[in-house]
Amino acid sequence: MNKNIEMNPNLVVAHLGKRPEEFTKADMIRFILEKGIRMIDFMYPAEDGRVKTLNFVLHSLAYTETILSDGERVDGSSLFPSFIEAGNSDLYVIPRYRTAFVDPFTEIPTLCFLCSFYDKNGKPFDGAPYQTLLRAEDAFFRKTGMTFEAMGELEYYVITEEDSLFPASDQKGYHESEPFAKLNDFRRSCMDHIAKTGGQIKYGHSEVGNFTLDGKVYEQNEIEFLPCPVETAADQLLLAKWVIRNLAWQYGLDVTFAPKIIVGEAGSGMHIHMRLMRDGRNCTLGEDGRLSGEARRAIAGLMMLAPAITAFGNKNPTSYFRLVPHQEAPTNVCWGDCNRSALVRVPLGWSSGKDMASLANPLEIPVIPQANSKQTFEMRSPDCSADIYQLMAGLCTAARYGLEMPEKEALAIAEDKYVDEDIHSRGGEDRLQSLDSLPTCCAESADCLEKMRAVFEAENVFRPRMIDGILKSLRAFGDRDLHVRASKDPDLMKQLVETYFYCG
Repeated sequence: MNKNIEMNPNLVVAHLGKRPEEFTKADMIRFILEKGIRMIDFMYPAEDGRVKTLNFVLHSLAYTETILSDGERVDGSSLFPSFIEAGNSDLYVIPRYRTAFVDPFTEIPTLCFLCSFYDKNGKPFDGAPYQTLLRAEDAFFRKTGMTFEAMGELEYYVITEEDSLFPASDQKGYHESEPFAKLNDFRRSCMDHIAKTGGQIKYGHSEVGNFTLDGKVYEQNEIEFLPCPVETAADQLLLAKWVIRNLAWQYGLDVTFAPKIIVGEAGSGMHIHMRLMRDGRNCTLGEDGRLSGEARRAIAGLMMLAPAITAFGNKNPTSYFRLVPHQEAPTNVCWGDCNRSALVRVPLGWSSGKDMASLANPLEIPVIPQANSKQTFEMRSPDCSADIYQLMAGLCTAARYGLEMPEKEALAIAEDKYVDEDIHSRGGEDRLQSLDSLPTCCAESADCLEKMRAVFEAENVFRPRMIDGILKSLRAFGDRDLHVRASKDPDLMKQLVETYFYCG
């Protein structure tokens, strides 16, 4: 058996000895029979972005085959009220076999699947963000000949009782170890459970943010994933939030993915890394070890559409309390190498040409490293209020937009938006003034999306009705002057935090 499969934490992958992309209905039935599975759960995000669940008790082989083949009916008007009226509300939910995992929380052996929605004619449901992402991915490949891969960084706060022993230093939690970080074991359990659901985790660590408020300790954590096909990356982030919340509930802890919970302390983002692939090779770096022209053109597309992308990635008023200077969150449309004040960051790559492992371990024989596959570029504005599938579709569309521009124009845009300094530091004032700003509220975000909606609707990626629904939702907050009012009114800020504490 392939050692990578044999070591896979997902019990379905390990038992079947197959990659998830190769799973069939026959594989699922075999696993159910051999592992004594007694229930099946269908899981799917609705319009509010939360995971919904439908349970089935398995009482016969025929019934099991029916569930796996035909799925089930659900009330679409309850799941997608902006798209479906009660008078014509039924949708089908059909399991995607590649997403199978054993529920790590239930005592009853339960096999879970993420599902896709279909209408009464058996066609993919237009209002499902997952289908929007598939259309964006297909358009990207057709127009560029490349595939679009992604991975997420999931930041969140865990809240527990204050402990006077080994207190943490305020805003100094980055990569902190026990005993100064009290909740690292909880994060390790989260990572283990996420891996069991199929999440391909790169690493986890404590993050910058920590503070004490009203006798409670707030510790910020981050879990980062590995690059994979963009729809899989979105699935993994969806399930990761579900896992973290369930495990917190079992531990008696509270967890929030809210973008901002207190002024002056670090907010929580959901940064998305991207890479361009052609025939299994990462095209993000060129032969000279520098960022490729294709990657710079894709970044130009992100620069052009960044203000509108906030409509997918920053969906409630507190999102814009995070996008402020000096909090390692972007405020302006720019990009740079290893620059955490930039909207798009190109992380440190492995392009030195040196075998650092042999330098650190003299007994090792030096080899020339081949690390091009690791290079990505990172969008730093999104947070967990995002609809993950809409966000990924928006990023994919923006990258395609840049690649479809005339090459000379796209490269000029990329050059113009490049920064090699902290634009919020002393001396960066002139450069800061030359850059466009991100929206400061949901209402501005809606205006930006409306202005650029034709780009997102091109190739039938985003359906007009979906864009209309997003615009209506963002404008319903009525938040054009909210930041000013909340900065002067602590009670209003507290009310906002409480309202959006469990967002996403």
